[in-house]
Amino acid sequence: MWGGVVFSLLFVLVVHLVRPFLPEVDFTLDTGAAHYYWKLPDPNWISRASAWGSYLTHQAFLWILIWKAQRDELSYSTGLHRVNFLAFAGNAVFVIWHLFQTAFWYDGLAQDVSVWSSQWSVIIMLVLILHMENQRRGIFFGKKVRFLSETGRFVRKYHGYVFSWAIVYTFWFHPMENTSGHLIGFFYMFMLMVQGSLFFTRAHVNRYWNFTLEILVLFHGTLVAMNQGNGMWPMFFFGFAGLFIVTQMHGLGLKRWHRWVFLGLYCGGAIAIYGPDGLGNLHQVSWIPVTEYVAMFVFAALIWVGMKMASWKRTRS
Repeated sequence: MWGGVVFSLLFVLVVHLVRPFLPEVDFTLDTGAAHYYWKLPDPNWISRASAWGSYLTHQAFLWILIWKAQRDELSYSTGLHRVNFLAFAGNAVFVIWHLFQTAFWYDGLAQDVSVWSSQWSVIIMLVLILHMENQRRGIFFGKKVRFLSETGRFVRKYHGYVFSWAIVYTFWFHPMENTSGHLIGFFYMFMLMVQGSLFFTRAHVNRYWNFTLEILVLFHGTLVAMNQGNGMWPMFFFGFAGLFIVTQMHGLGLKRWHRWVFLGLYCGGAIAIYGPDGLGNLHQVSWIPVTEYVAMFVFAALIWVGMKMASWKRTRS
């Protein structure tokens, strides 16, 4: 785990140092939130093939490893299994290759798909984490939602395939640029790849390590919003911090007074930031938590319907 963290930090530094020496791209004008700026204005078949071919190969590689690990019914261990070594090595190769791919052909998947697809792939992963962790830490202030128990077992069994897709898809969506937003985002992707490479190990289910990966999105989202200069950074900071207050901190074994301190800091901070404008925009702090909780129940309902339909078909056959 720590080796992966060190590699992630060092490779972000490599991207930062190397990118200025790579060919510059004459980007088209930014047309708004739905426009992704960092893509070739004149893509060709090889730029598309390099991005999509790399993504599909990376994705298939990890899905095969996950399938093999489940087929072999591996147990959780303190050491690494053979598939963990393969996952670490494979992810490292694809990370290094992505820098070369950017240098020669530049484009990522962003050339052909919506910018919202990348964002929602990560949102889906975060929502499923909330769902999956219900049995351990609850959803609302430590309270478990009974409806999520059955579907939660399904998510825990198959989450690796969805999480792998979310991470690899987002990784190949972006070219390896050295803007602060890209570098922070790639570091987050690298950390998630480390977690994905640790499947069926004790580190993979360590609650403090998992919480660290969850809370990193708060810093990533906030810093990216600050760099955009649109004044929306408090929505991201207090939105993701709200998830911490309502759900995430209740799985850390904190004492009650610790939780009250965090709640007080959150409320005080929100009032201090939004107060000068008359608290008229205070409702923004609810946008991200409400979106994730609603999405969680929608996904849970869809999974439940799918499970019931599969069970009905089995009983009829």
